[in-house]
This record gives sequence, structure tokens and C-alpha cells, in this order.
Amino acid sequence: MKTPSFWESRNAISTMLAPFSILYDIVGTLKRAQIKPTAFPIPIVCIGNLTAGGAGKTPIALHIGKKLKERNVGAFYLSRGYGGKQDGPLLVNPKKHKARDVGDEPLLLAEVLPTVIAKDRVSGARYAITKGAKIIVMDDGFQNPSIVKSLSLLVIDGQRVFGNGLMIPAGPLREQPENGFRRAHAIVVLNRSTRVPPLPADRPVLYARSEPQFADSLKGKKVIPFCGIAYPDKFFDSVISTGAQIVEKAAFGDHYQYSKMDIQKLLFKAYIADAMLITTAKDAVRLPAELRDCIAVLDMTVEFESPAMLDILIDYILKPDETP
Repeated sequence: MKTPSFWESRNAISTMLAPFSILYDIVGTLKRAQIKPTAFPIPIVCIGNLTAGGAGKTPIALHIGKKLKERNVGAFYLSRGYGGKQDGPLLVNPKKHKARDVGDEPLLLAEVLPTVIAKDRVSGARYAITKGAKIIVMDDGFQNPSIVKSLSLLVIDGQRVFGNGLMIPAGPLREQPENGFRRAHAIVVLNRSTRVPPLPADRPVLYARSEPQFADSLKGKKVIPFCGIAYPDKFFDSVISTGAQIVEKAAFGDHYQYSKMDIQKLLFKAYIADAMLITTAKDAVRLPAELRDCIAVLDMTVEFESPAMLDILIDYILKPDETP
């Protein structure tokens, strides 16, 4: 499913759907109030957002996972495994599992840290602990109240922010921003812009930016970028920023499972245009294995403007008694 274009600005469609957004808000609030969260004896870090898809949670989760891996603290990822058919809990094996089994994001996470998927987050956390987890990083789950979080980082896309400012289905918001801010321990703004509204003064705000890796190698080259993500224009803009020449582009639904025929058609277009195919890392794990080597991947890196602030937050959850 592609992200509705009317989520970006208010129009007749979003106005018509606004009453359903109120119902969505009420139901979500009541459900969260009825659940008693489970506390665990190890730190639980949650990387979440306020909108449906595309805010940049996974790149931030990968960055934090790499920092924890450097510290050798027994960190695990916990993911719902969206897009996969397995309910879990299970430990992701990138050599065995495919995106249709466990989802695309868990395959990326598993390249950094041991990753458990589970539709039920509580059972997933328990399973991760039996596998040796000493700290768990949840990719998403901010609106899921079933687990007590030691640190909740709320990621905001600095370019799109909250879209048209309405809740699902009229807009992209999962909940009212003021409610989410109250539960967040800190806020991460990824790729900030003038669109970012004033943020709570009582919450630390960290700024980060995502940049394409090896951008110089694409400069001047003819490319056909394609992707199946919530906001394809974000990827296309990243390709443009490398100096590559886009001759055509293709957008599929979010978490789209590519068939061999899909990729063969794109390869034919690239051959005719004397161009190279390029996609995202998240899309690459959903490609047919036998055609994966035919397509370039534009990897994105995340850099924090003040890495020391992130280190302080990590120190807080690892050694709370020693952190000022």
C-alpha cells in the first residue's frame, strides 16, 4: 500500500475522513489505558515515532545498535516483524529467513545485533532474555504500552514532520503529538528544517542527519531508482543529492515483495536507457535472491550533530547510578 498523497496537506478527502480520525484517537487511547505494562530486569530502549512509517526509526535504531555493539553489552533488537508471516518469537537468521518470513527491517537489524521478532512484544522480550539479551532495543513499539521502557526516543522526520497534522486515516499521525511528547524521554529530529515546530522544553532534543554513502561514485551516472517505502520521494531526493542523473523512477507499495518479473522489467528498462538500477537497503532484502547482485544499493548513514548527547543517554540506561 502506498502512502496517501492527501496525508501531506489537507484537502476534501482528509476533511471527509476527519471524523474517523477522532474515533481512531479515542479507541487507541482507551486500548493503551487498559493495558498494564510488564517490567523487565534489563534496560528496554524504544525507538518510535508519531506517524505511520517513513520517519527514520530504523536508521536511528541501527546507529544506536552499532554503538551498543562497540560496548559489548549483550544488546538485542526486538521487532514486530511487520510484513513477515512468522508470528514469533524467533531469532532472525539472515542466512535462513527471507523478508516474507520475518519482514525487511529485522533482516537489516540482524546484520548489526541478534534480532528477535514477535507479534507479542512481551513474549518477544522474554525470549530475547533467554537467548542472552542484557539490553533490548525495540524498533518501533512507542504506541505499544505492554512493556515498561527505560528509554523512549521519539524520532521526527524534519522534512515531513507530522504531514497534514491529522490522525489516521485522515493523516499520518498515530496519536496526538502532545501525548507522545509526554511519554518520550528524548526526541530525535532527523534532517531538521524550518518545518519543525517548537518542541517541548523539558525533553532533550537531539539532531541528526542522514547522508548517502559513497555518493561520489554515482555522480553523473544514469540511474533508475526504485523503492517500496512509505515516502519514495525521500529516496529519490537522496539519489538526486548524489549528482546522479535520473532517467526514470518507480515507486511500489510500502514493504512491497518484488517478483522476478518486476525486476526483469526494470532491468530491461535500465538496459534500454543504458542506466543502472538502484534501490534502498530495505528494498534490497525483498529482491529475488538470484537478481540481487544486478542492482546497486544506496546505503544511508546517520550522523548526530552532538554525539556526546547520545552517549549520555546510553550511559544513563547502562549505568543509571553513575550518570549525573
